[in-house]
Amino acid sequence: MIAQAEYIWLDGCSPTQEVRSKTRIVDLERKSVSVDSFPEWSFDGSSTYQAQGSDSDLLLKPVCFLDDPVRGKGNYLVLCEVFNADGTPHSSNKRAHLRNILDKGAAKEEAWFGFEQEYTLFYDIQPLGWPKGGYPAPQGPFYCGVGTGKAYGRDLVEAHTQACIDAGLMIYGINAEVMPSQWEFQIGYRGFDNEPGDPLTVADHLWIARWLLNRIAEKYDVIASLDPKPVKGDWNGAGAHTNFSTKAMREKGGMKLMEEIIQKLALKHSEHINDYGADLESRLTGLHETSSITEFRSGVADRGASIRIPRQVQEKGCGYLEDRRPGANCDPYVVCARILDTITQATPAKVVA
Repeated sequence: MIAQAEYIWLDGCSPTQEVRSKTRIVDLERKSVSVDSFPEWSFDGSSTYQAQGSDSDLLLKPVCFLDDPVRGKGNYLVLCEVFNADGTPHSSNKRAHLRNILDKGAAKEEAWFGFEQEYTLFYDIQPLGWPKGGYPAPQGPFYCGVGTGKAYGRDLVEAHTQACIDAGLMIYGINAEVMPSQWEFQIGYRGFDNEPGDPLTVADHLWIARWLLNRIAEKYDVIASLDPKPVKGDWNGAGAHTNFSTKAMREKGGMKLMEEIIQKLALKHSEHINDYGADLESRLTGLHETSSITEFRSGVADRGASIRIPRQVQEKGCGYLEDRRPGANCDPYVVCARILDTITQATPAKVVA
């Protein structure tokens, strides 16, 4: 069976990596398609900020594949890691670092992750639907809003959602956000039978969902921006709130462990900030449902905290935590690795207030 396989990888753009892709025509036996069915491939790293022109060949190694909802059934989206010619992971390959963290012991925590990906739709140089050269009404009616003048770009959002479902991504939900033309989708553990919520799978799914968002936005001549502060002033920024839990956190008595984990996160606040996306200071101001970038605090049902403890988690005494610090442009591989590295360290002797 002749099929089109879209090879997707992360480039070397700094400080924020972007998704790249190219198409390979493959001959597949449909009944036995696996990740090994897709051959390794090469690309010109000098054109993706990942190599010099004098030695530019880099390798793409497929790590997972899904149905391609853009081209239709029988075609595939193939997510790849980038490797050097000698077979070592390229320095831009953050997925390899997350694999290493898991292999060194973090996997035994049986962690589940979920990302709340916010993004802003732009037409030309201004948010979609905003008055030319001006501003819409103040924030208030737009969050989960319905109707003309409240929701902008819904057709694109619905098309992206259906594409994620058709591809088999773990999309959890969507909603219009506080700033007009800003939206959110959630990717991660959904509680469905036999569905994984492990960090590698969830991060893979988020990157593929981002690729699909950009691919579908092409049809609408719209830009889907992950800028953490797309419009300066009295407007909400865009984040990627990260929900996470370990097996012990989800079990009876997990709240005590969560208190210890919050202490660990507090001690490593600056390291997390450094890994949570570029230009984060423009978003984490202490306003617009954020904590200050220089302050760490946690709170029950507090969307102005660094770490939010959902109210139902406090009542139940176990569950998950929400890290509200990552920006919309964060790398989910890096965020997962940073959280796992912190929470698997020994409990600090000093209690942090």
